[in-house]
Amino acid sequence: MINNPTSLKLQGTRKVEIYSTSTCHFCYMAKEFFKAHGVEYTDYDVGTDINKRWEMMEKSGQLGVPVIVVDGKDLIVGFNEPVLAKLLGIPA
Repeated sequence: MINNPTSLKLQGTRKVEIYSTSTCHFCYMAKEFFKAHGVEYTDYDVGTDINKRWEMMEKSGQLGVPVIVVDGKDLIVGFNEPVLAKLLGIPA
């Protein structure tokens, strides 16, 4: 699922991916943070997509969600708003 908010993107050409589940409260908070700041992201539901679940486990080494990847290199496990804001160039 690709989310395309209509507000101005602050992160420029950053690629943001989130591995999540439909019942994860912190996943929901991360997606709301992205929406509030006009950050486009790709959402992989690892509760229903076994291939993406394995991909997430290979990247993070664990099953916990959310796992957020910025530009294919910066990996954040959990929802850490200050770190995400810094990575995406969002003012505090």
